[in-house]
Amino acid sequence: MKKYLLTAGLIALILTAGVLASCSAGKSADADKTAVEKIVWKSSGHGPASDPSQIYHDMVCNAITEASGGRLEVKPFVGGSIVPAYKELDAINEDVLQMGYTCPMYNLDKWSAAGLISSRPGALAGEALRSWFDYAGGADLMNKMMEGYNVMTFPGALSPLPAEVFFHSKKELKSMADIKGLKARCMGDGGEILKRLGAATVIMPGGELYEAMQRGTIDAFEYSTLASNWTMHFNEVAEYVYISSSRAPSDPQVFFVNKDAFNALPADLQAIVKNVVSNYTMLQHEYLIAESIKAVESFKKAGNKVLKVPADIENAIMAEADKFYSEKAASEKPIFGEIYNSMKAYGIAYAAMQ
Repeated sequence: MKKYLLTAGLIALILTAGVLASCSAGKSADADKTAVEKIVWKSSGHGPASDPSQIYHDMVCNAITEASGGRLEVKPFVGGSIVPAYKELDAINEDVLQMGYTCPMYNLDKWSAAGLISSRPGALAGEALRSWFDYAGGADLMNKMMEGYNVMTFPGALSPLPAEVFFHSKKELKSMADIKGLKARCMGDGGEILKRLGAATVIMPGGELYEAMQRGTIDAFEYSTLASNWTMHFNEVAEYVYISSSRAPSDPQVFFVNKDAFNALPADLQAIVKNVVSNYTMLQHEYLIAESIKAVESFKKAGNKVLKVPADIENAIMAEADKFYSEKAASEKPIFGEIYNSMKAYGIAYAAMQ
């Protein structure tokens, strides 16, 4: 009987060990499966590390990683570190990047209509621009514009940002005569319009502006908001800070994703990406409004002259912008007119309720 009990005990022990081993193997297999299912994205901003837009881009990447419990890890990269600055959408299209945060106007080489959803004369101001993008078909129109590219965006992905600084300038601007021949970094449609008015405009990444002003390569430049520009120490290279919403009533930046990579995500991860992006783009807009108010006094205390742009310059820009967009709407692909007319109609409707 003792021998029987001993034998039965040994059999039970062996069976238990087998079950435990099987469970352990199952857990190991599950762990391996989890590791395999982890998704890693690379995302890039377009600016230097000190630019608040780059900082918020990095915050978005880290927040997505955290909200997903690490299932979707989004690795943030500073502008220019993986691909040349302003080439983020090309990299997303080629799946070198899976996400990026950049200004639509940096893609005028691909879509002339990209300049419309950008810092440009006659654009919608912040609140109106975001609501147009999210609720009046703006995001859909941008996706229609990008058809044929493996790139997409979505409502909530646009941060309008406050009105862009008209110019940081070494030279005083008293009238249109001072615009003619001015060596200025000015991007997008605003740059083209100023060029038509006689400025010598150039395209240059934001990270190069400080040194370009020091070397005398340019006399003036537009770049982002008062808040952003204060953190980039532009007070040290330009005496004058010119403010006007005529050239760029907002400075929109947009999150874009690789279409295939996004569509391959499970529904819950897609929702996390959209919700995190929407939250942080709004937070960035509100933050930069508050900080830009403070920055006005910071520039003044640093010895800069913060001035309004003379009325004749504003009037000339708006008049030239009307001509420019009338010509473009008549000659470009239909999507240009669709976006332009949609924004214009929304702006009229928005103004009517003020």
